[in-house]
Amino acid sequence: MCGIVGYIGNRQAYPILIKGLQRLEYRGYDSAGIALLNSNNDLNVYKAKGKVSDLVHFVQSKDTEGTIGIAHTRWATHGEPNQVNAHPHFSQSEELALIHNGIIENYAVLKQGLIENGYSFLSETDTEVLVQLIEFIKKSNNISLTKAVQLALDQVVGAYAIAVIEKGQPDIIVAARKGSPLVVGIGEDEFFLASDATPIIEYTNKVVYIGEEEIVTLRRGKELRIKTIGNVEKTPEVKKLEMTISQLEKGGYPHFMIKEIFEQPKTLSDSMRGRVNVEGDHITLAGFIDNKEKFLNAKRIIITACGTSWHAGLIGKYAIEEFARIPVEVEYSSEFRYRKPVIHPDDIVIAISQSGETADTLAAVELAKSKGAFIFGICNVVGSSIPRNTHSGCYTHAGPEIGVASTKAFTAQVTVLTMLAMMIGKEKGTLNNENYLKIVSELSKIPEKIKEILKQNDRIAEFAKTFTYAQNFIYLGRGYNFPVALEGALKLKEISYIHAEGYPAAEMKHGPIALISQEMPVVVIATSAGMYEKVVSNIQEIKARKGKIISIVTEGDVVVSNLSDYTISIPDTEECLVPLLAAIPLQLFAYHIAVVKGCNVDQPRNLAKSVTVE
Repeated sequence: MCGIVGYIGNRQAYPILIKGLQRLEYRGYDSAGIALLNSNNDLNVYKAKGKVSDLVHFVQSKDTEGTIGIAHTRWATHGEPNQVNAHPHFSQSEELALIHNGIIENYAVLKQGLIENGYSFLSETDTEVLVQLIEFIKKSNNISLTKAVQLALDQVVGAYAIAVIEKGQPDIIVAARKGSPLVVGIGEDEFFLASDATPIIEYTNKVVYIGEEEIVTLRRGKELRIKTIGNVEKTPEVKKLEMTISQLEKGGYPHFMIKEIFEQPKTLSDSMRGRVNVEGDHITLAGFIDNKEKFLNAKRIIITACGTSWHAGLIGKYAIEEFARIPVEVEYSSEFRYRKPVIHPDDIVIAISQSGETADTLAAVELAKSKGAFIFGICNVVGSSIPRNTHSGCYTHAGPEIGVASTKAFTAQVTVLTMLAMMIGKEKGTLNNENYLKIVSELSKIPEKIKEILKQNDRIAEFAKTFTYAQNFIYLGRGYNFPVALEGALKLKEISYIHAEGYPAAEMKHGPIALISQEMPVVVIATSAGMYEKVVSNIQEIKARKGKIISIVTEGDVVVSNLSDYTISIPDTEECLVPLLAAIPLQLFAYHIAVVKGCNVDQPRNLAKSVTVE
């Protein structure tokens, strides 16, 4: 999982590439590097371990002149994070420089063949094998760089997004992708290249999303040219970007994560805009309407996702089964794709991914398609791979999410899944009109209720300081709130590095209760909607064993508040909508603990935003 940037045009490339790396640093931050071809046709490569700021420091006083270049920020797969393994990688002659996102699965076989032909290697990476292979093919056959890339990739097994430049060729960048995202920005006599659109929007809103197994040649002063690895010419399809620069800035907040938490009233309004009418009594999802018969005749729905999206899928399961009475299975994409699942043509598979590029979820989509299932995507990034590879779907419209720990994307996914469940149920007649109208009305009020919860931010920040000592946490919830407990625990793990586990509250006595002590904080979602009395009993079991209790309660609650050490209240709402409110204080709680501990909340160690490798 890495960030790729490229530029060719009339401007100096270095500042554009560095700013692009900073925009993409959420994709990887183990090391960074840049390759520039200057006016003397010198190919300069500079690399540094650490963040983009370390690269900027390293490059000071070096030659950064040139109007063509490529750059990379890395999240390590093959080889430890260090300067040698950082990208770009030179070919042996140092005539080619290449950057790469993905994994070359047969790199060891290719490497052995190259060693037998006299090539040696400096790094531990699969990427260096690829650039050496391209050079070997180019020199052996005396062919162009584009053709050499095409022939080399025909031998490669795995996933990749690459960009290559060549010494003595100041007017061309060759790039290609399979299984990893790549987008080209089209300016005035200039091209921009990136893993996603965030580095491009500052310069142009016209982009072309590169398709699977496509090679793009960017030539100075020429039209964009795309071919497949099989040598089929493709016509570029130019799209218009909808994002703005302000969405990519912190806007006065100390971190992207807290900004994105506070954006949720707006992002959920955006998710509902054009879908929930202004009167708050009707939902319209085009992706459902266009495929209504598929949903009404479905015998089973399978939801496949990873991480936070999997938690959203669990909430979707509760809603679909309650409202539509269709059995739902929620699968980790990484397990689903490998365990020979039983998939029928009348199944619907819902694939959820914030980035739309999650490798395991993409593979699960392809598997389900091969079995004849109808695939419905729920995704945030317009033009990404999952929307392009599914039969239909819904965008969440959460806007760019830069913080690695997902917040606003999660609540937007839950919102879309809830609307979908309600539409299916209404059309099937399994959700009566009275309940339908009541829930739609409440859904339209959720953004304002989140604003009320966010007013407690300072108080949450204050008592969160109390828990920086903790080594372990347990999160408990029942019904719709069980997946919220899982998500709350994940947030704490991701950004504060405190071990935390989520459980159904009733399951605590079947094992986890052995861990309860004065040193074990327990977060309980104990809202009035749902199995309130049962959760109160679970809290009393914790209290009897002197556990520290932080509870999420409905406004006006007295019983749980008296049993708890700390409480956070949320407005009352329908049971199925409680996750949209209960998730907010858990996000704030994790954020403030991590900040007090001095953790990098936007870029947690070992994590990357878009997981495009297995």
